[in-house]
Amino acid sequence: MLTNEEIAKMAEGRTGLTEFLATVGANADRVALRSKNDDGSWTNYTFAELAEKVAKVAGGLKGLGVGKGDRVLLMMRNIPDFHWFDVGTGFTGATPVSIYNSSAPDQVEYLAQHSSAKVAIVEDENFLEKFLTVRSNLPNLQTIAVLNPPAELPDGVIDAADLLAGEPIDLEANKDAVDPNDIATIIYTSGTTGPPKGVMLSHFNLVWTAESLLAAFGWDRTSAPGKRVVSYLPMAHIAERMVSHYSLVSFGYEVSCCPEFSLLTQYLGEVKPNLMFGVPRVWEKIHAGVTAVLAEDPEKSQKFDEAIEAGAPIRERMTDGTATEEDIATYEFLDAVAFSTVRGLLGLDELETAVSSAAPLSADLITWFRTIGLPLAEMYGMSEATGPMTFSNDRPIAGTVGPAIPGGEVKLGEDGELLYKGGNNFVGYLNEPEKTAEALDSDGWLHSGDIAEIDADGYVTIVDRKKELIITAGGKNISPANLEVALKMIPLVGQAAAIGDKRPFMSALVVLDPEFAPVWARKHDIEFTDLNDLAKNPAVIAEIDKGVEEAMAEFNNTERIKKVVVLGEEWQPDSDLLTPTQKLKRRGINERFADEIESIYAK
Repeated sequence: MLTNEEIAKMAEGRTGLTEFLATVGANADRVALRSKNDDGSWTNYTFAELAEKVAKVAGGLKGLGVGKGDRVLLMMRNIPDFHWFDVGTGFTGATPVSIYNSSAPDQVEYLAQHSSAKVAIVEDENFLEKFLTVRSNLPNLQTIAVLNPPAELPDGVIDAADLLAGEPIDLEANKDAVDPNDIATIIYTSGTTGPPKGVMLSHFNLVWTAESLLAAFGWDRTSAPGKRVVSYLPMAHIAERMVSHYSLVSFGYEVSCCPEFSLLTQYLGEVKPNLMFGVPRVWEKIHAGVTAVLAEDPEKSQKFDEAIEAGAPIRERMTDGTATEEDIATYEFLDAVAFSTVRGLLGLDELETAVSSAAPLSADLITWFRTIGLPLAEMYGMSEATGPMTFSNDRPIAGTVGPAIPGGEVKLGEDGELLYKGGNNFVGYLNEPEKTAEALDSDGWLHSGDIAEIDADGYVTIVDRKKELIITAGGKNISPANLEVALKMIPLVGQAAAIGDKRPFMSALVVLDPEFAPVWARKHDIEFTDLNDLAKNPAVIAEIDKGVEEAMAEFNNTERIKKVVVLGEEWQPDSDLLTPTQKLKRRGINERFADEIESIYAK
């Protein structure tokens, strides 16, 4: 296992710019980026073509006066343009800052002001309008460039094509525009507990993290180039930036850009990724989709469940190295008759590394995926650690998030809080030294804000967020996350939020799974107009109540969910209910469903 010092020595003197030039030099003719056209065909960009665009962007931005220490806001979906505008900004010495596409005008105003952005580059008129609404309050913002501009350009707004039309810079001559300690990007937190904080990450942070991840995945500089990945999560999130963008820059991944989350399933089938990162809801929806298809044929569903039951312990022995020849032969048979078909239908039959992160995922679900041959493991991390903190690709243990990544260290604070140290720990919060000191102590330990346990082998189990523990009217501290994970294992349930703060008992809001629930209803001859209608059906409510009773069996009486309200409309990311990476916004949920919650305790 590499140490922090060893990785730091490897990263010495390197920046995102030197990484990019090295990658282009070694992979000039290899495909870097892919995007799908309206007719279903694909447009490919090689690394050489990407470098040409980067050089033009840098030249165009320099023409606007962008230079060392400036900030450039990027607001666009997962499209190839993001990558050349981001890297091109770096070659001017400036810092690219990507913001969530869902940001309202007042949020855009806050982020632009807080980062002192000089230029903004946005994708279309919808994003442009958010800036124009608050433009008068942004004196530092000199220029807005639009990729798909309106017919008439307002003052101070240019066609982004103009940035690519000028004289390109010499990338090699400008590789020293930044040094390892300069800020490579600023990641703004989702702001669920207050105004977003600007997490400053240095070029050293990025290079160190890339080297650690390469070792964690078991790849090297020879095997990594050309690994396929679908980019579909918000580019403002550190996970997407590390998995697709910075890995493209550092290792030469082939990135297929998926601009809409709803298209992910289609893209997986065509791309057949080697690496896939997903928040828990992504994996839950894939599982629900498979379950729904199988449910159409009860006999086939039963046989598949039997194959899972037989294969799960074998797969576990294969992971820890104790499988016998008979075990392997049995698994290969199950794989041939059941599992391989499912992987192929999902487009995941060439997947080498699968990661779930951002929130807890059921251990049973991880076991299910690993049993069917998909190497899923949980990763734990946060923006302040440039993404990853713990992970095990070769020997994951379901229910844990693995040990510290290569070069990292973990320990528990006096109150059980998980602390982390590594070369990926952030520089600090922009303009907020007091909050920086709260998160990063004088000994260099990052305070995660999560309560955890660490076993003898160094594997970490997250108990819950310190600030999210529910305190009931009886004074009991209860973890909502563990309850929600259990509830989401009920086939009819897609999403869940535990309720109980200052209440006499625990309850929950549960949302019907949009893939499985209609199939179950048809199978039981239940007529319905939509999911909201289905959520009121007595048979559905009874089935979920039965599932809740079974799911709560593992919890003590104080913790158990006693009552639930069934909802039909799926909660969407980038809303008042969920963050862009689909974490619960508990305050928003409590406000939106105040009447439903009160109905639980009024009975």
